[in-house]
Formats: sequence, structure tokens, C-alpha cells
Amino acid sequence: MGARSRQGKPSKQNGLTVDTSKRSPTSSQPNANGNGNGNGMNNNLEYRRKGAHQDSDTVTANLMAREAFTLDDHVPATPTVNNHGFWELPLSDQRNFGLLVLLYFLQGIPMGLAGGSVPFLLKDHMSYSEIGVFSLASYPYSLKLLWSPIVDAVWSPNVGRRKSWILPIQVLSGMGMLWLGSHIESMMTMTGKPGGPTVWGFTGWWFFLVLMCATQDIAVDGWALTLLTPGNVSYASTAQTVGLTAGQFLSYTVFLAFNSKDFANKYFRSEPLDHGLLSLSGYLTFWGWAFIAVTVGLALMKREEKTKNEDGVWDVYKIMWGVLKLKNVQTIILVHLIAKIGFQANDGVTNLKLLDKGFGTDNMALTVLIDFPFEIGLGYYVGKWSQKYTPMRIWCWGFVGRLAAAVFAQFTVVIFPAGGVKPWYLLVVIAEHVLSTFMNTVMFVAVSAFHARIADPVIGGTYMTLLATVSNLGGTFPRYFVLRLVDAFTSATCHPGRPDPAAHLKGLPVTEPFSCAIQSEKERCLAGGGICEMVRDGYYIVNILCVLFGLFTFFSFIRPRVLHLQSLPMRAWRLATAPVKA
Repeated sequence: MGARSRQGKPSKQNGLTVDTSKRSPTSSQPNANGNGNGNGMNNNLEYRRKGAHQDSDTVTANLMAREAFTLDDHVPATPTVNNHGFWELPLSDQRNFGLLVLLYFLQGIPMGLAGGSVPFLLKDHMSYSEIGVFSLASYPYSLKLLWSPIVDAVWSPNVGRRKSWILPIQVLSGMGMLWLGSHIESMMTMTGKPGGPTVWGFTGWWFFLVLMCATQDIAVDGWALTLLTPGNVSYASTAQTVGLTAGQFLSYTVFLAFNSKDFANKYFRSEPLDHGLLSLSGYLTFWGWAFIAVTVGLALMKREEKTKNEDGVWDVYKIMWGVLKLKNVQTIILVHLIAKIGFQANDGVTNLKLLDKGFGTDNMALTVLIDFPFEIGLGYYVGKWSQKYTPMRIWCWGFVGRLAAAVFAQFTVVIFPAGGVKPWYLLVVIAEHVLSTFMNTVMFVAVSAFHARIADPVIGGTYMTLLATVSNLGGTFPRYFVLRLVDAFTSATCHPGRPDPAAHLKGLPVTEPFSCAIQSEKERCLAGGGICEMVRDGYYIVNILCVLFGLFTFFSFIRPRVLHLQSLPMRAWRLATAPVKA
């Protein structure tokens, strides 16, 4: 982008840098797909950090505080959004838009695997408690606020402010995926077995990949605000939506389908084989080399505009601490941390329980594939509703609907046909998925609109990232404990089977009953010719407990608090600041 105009020059207010050239007038609105983040994988992480509204009183005050300010300067000082179609954009903006889509797309590849496909593939090898340990791998995306000031402030002028982080991170991501590609199959089958790697070691590699993606996201978010000209900066949000959605869709829905041997045998083969069309090791290896190739191309072919850093790391941390001390912020944080507990058993266990009962990865892939366009389409309408009604009232509707979806999901598991999956049952599962997705989207879009409404425009990036981080954390930290509780409440007994001289056992024969509640003991039971009889399914108990907890907290605390917070004036969400000085 060319030299920055005078009206885009950063100004200082009370020690805070306010750069009006980096503020998108549409940043406080949901994205085009209605959910603000482009994540179609049902985990709804809030990715972007939002800036101040161009027409905010605070930005205007900063402009008027300048010694050279005149009324004639005011009009061009605030860049307006160009109402242009993509093909009407300058060629440089079109190219930079494509670059952003590519970088966000690469982030979506490992995120789609870690948050979607791999937990399904692990179900054949790990217990619910061990899958709960693996869920910790997604934590970096919910905690990136902790190190985002460092990414913004520490960099090499010779390389570029954003490329200083993007280039090494993509190389490390590519190398990590190449290593995993050559070891992933044996790690998945041997994890938790005697002499094999621990589930913590397996989780550590995916934690590393997600950490790289989260750090890259911080750098790409910052670069997106300067790659495009100020009037077209709203296309950065579109690039993120398209890129992340496409990457996660490819690694979750598409990969899960083509990795399933049943899906491949049903739709692509005349003679059945014992493997899918695409292996996890081959998929990881391909994208590992793709990461490195894109990094080399980025280093050689894309030059970054030289900038000077005017933001201090500790200044941003002080701002975050000041926001955290606001009483109303503390209340919304508490709401975020407990609000999603009521849905955790449904979100984290229902699909795994269906696979455990014999639903099949081919049917699961088809269900998610059909559910995806519903998520995008319904998200669009939810975005329109959030502009018509008060956001937290819509959020409350979605909360109750999501609890109802959790009950419906349990009913879906209970009625699983004894003779296998029937067409009518597949339709029931699809309906359950669509309902859960819709209510999830309603809550996410509504709370994103509320965050954009209450955030202080002067520190909009820090404020919005803080709220998004807490919201994400409320959906990730309970899952580990919920999955462990499922195993704790489950009771199953392995009984010796009828002796069959012609049967070829894969393990020691079962001669006396023992507990087969966890996956490893269940595999030992079946390998020894035993029958694992379920006495008590912990999923049902934990899901009911979660729903009851959600109902109690909603009516006794959450609903009254959020409706009260929504009625507060904007000054209740602002930091106390000194008068603006020139």
C-alpha cells in the first residue's frame, strides 16, 4: 500500500495509540455469513479483533485535538467504506485479498483436523477421558490474547512487522505436519498402549500446531488491516470468513468423508477395500509441504510496507488489566465461563457416542456435509435478526433452544436402531445436527453483536479480543472434565463369550468377567472373544446433569444478569480517562 495520508497518521490519547487508518467502519458488525468468524465446524471461536468505528465520538475527538485540525480536514480524515464489488477493487487490493484468503485457509487446515476429524478417528483407540485430554490441544486459540501484544510489538524491521512472525511460524507448522505425517498412524494405534506414546505426548504435537495457528492468526489479523486500502479494509473480514471456513471444511467434512472406508466403498468402489481414499498421514504430509512452499513464495514474492512500532507491550497489558477491573466486565466474564457448561455433553460427546453405537464415519461425514450449508444459510438470517432485536434477548432464546437441542440429542442416541442405521434414523440425526448448529449460531452471532456494541472504540482491539477470549474459554475448559465424567459414570462388564473352536482370537481369551467401561478394556474384551455389556451409560447421566445445571444457572443468574447488562449505558463499559490533550 502506498504512503499513508496525513489523516491516517496515528495520534496519542492518554498513552494509547489511535490509528484511524486501521479502523473499519463495519468492524462492529457480524461477517457476511452471519457468525463473525467463518468457522463452520461447530466450535464457533471468535477469531478477529475489531477496531473502532470510524464515526465514533472518540475518534472525532482525537482528530479535533490536533493542532493542525480544521473543519475542512475533518471530512477526509475519516476514510469511508467504498461500496465496490470485488472486481471493482484496485488490482493490488484483489491480489492482497487473495493472499489473505490463502493465509487464513492454511490456518484452517490443522484447526479442522484438531477440532473435528482427529477426535472422531481417536474414538476407536481411546476412551472418553483420553479424548478429553486431547481436547486440551485447542486451548491456544482460546488464550491467544495472553501473547498477542508480544506479536504486535516484537519484530524485525528488515523482514517486516507481520512477516517476522508469519514466515517462521509457517515453516514450523509445515515441519510439524511432516513429522506427524510420518508417525501419526502408529501414534494413534499405540497411544495409551504398553510401550507406546502417552495421550499427553500425542496431544502435545497437536497443541503445538494449534499454538502456531493461533500465533499466525494474530499476525495475519494485524497485516489484514494494512494490506488493503482503508476504504476497502472491510474485505479483510470476508477474506477471513472464506479462508478459515474453506480450510476447516476441507479438513473436517471433506477429509472425514474420504478417509472413511465405508464412504469410499459405498460411493466410489465396485469392490470393497479396508481403507479410505485418503489417509491422515498422506493428508498431513501434503499440507506440510504446502505450508513450506507457500512460505518460500511469500518470502520471495511479497514485500511488506516498512512501519514504525509505536505500541508498547506493557501498555497493552495495562489496558487489559484496566478492562478486567470493570465490574460489568467481570460479570459478563463470569457469565461466559459458566454459560456453555449446559451444552458440553452434547457438543463433545453426542457424535462420539453415535459412532460408538455403530453410526459409522461415512454417515457422520454425510451428516456434517449436509449440515454445513444450513449453518451458513441460517447464520445469515441470524445476523439480520441481531440487528432487529436486542442481541442478548436473542442470545437467551438461543440458550434455551440449545438446552432443548441437548435433550433431543440424547433422545436421538437412545432410539438408535438395533438393526443398524436406517434412512429414517439418518434423517433424525441430520435434524438433530441442524437444530444444534442453528441454536449455536444464534448464541454466537448475538453475543458477538453485544461485544461489538459495548467495546470502547479507543481500545476496541484489546477490548474485543478480551471478550472473545473469555467466550471461547467458556466453551473449551469444561469439555475435558465432561469427557472424564462420562467414563467415571459409565459401568460395563465383559462376560466370556461362547467358545468357538473356529474363531481366531486377537488376544487372550476372556475367562472371567471384568470391567470394560473404558475403550482399552473394551478392546481387550472383544479381542478375547468376550461380550461387553453396558450396565450404565455415563453419557446419559452427564448430559442430564449438564442440562439441569444450564437450566438452574440460566433462570437464577444468567438471564437476569445479561438483560441487566444490556440495559446499561455505554459509560458503564468505559475506562476512566483523562481529558483529551493535543
